[in-house]
Amino acid sequence: MAKLTPIKRDKFEVFLRLIGCTLKRTKGDHLIYSRPGLKRPIVITADKEIPVFIIRNNLRTLEMSPDEYTNIIEQL
Repeated sequence: MAKLTPIKRDKFEVFLRLIGCTLKRTKGDHLIYSRPGLKRPIVITADKEIPVFIIRNNLRTLEMSPDEYTNIIEQL
């Protein structure tokens, strides 16, 4: 199992767009992404780095394993 680490917000946004998510709206310092077939939206903060617990929660929403995520991030 891949070890998740905090990631810069810009890189996580590139990852989300790569897997088909689009920015739907912003509210305060939160960015809300969505794509067809998701049960709920992907929410990230506008901070410089995305903490591991937010990455893990969003991967659960995307129904993606940490290994799949790590493989995609390494290619960016």
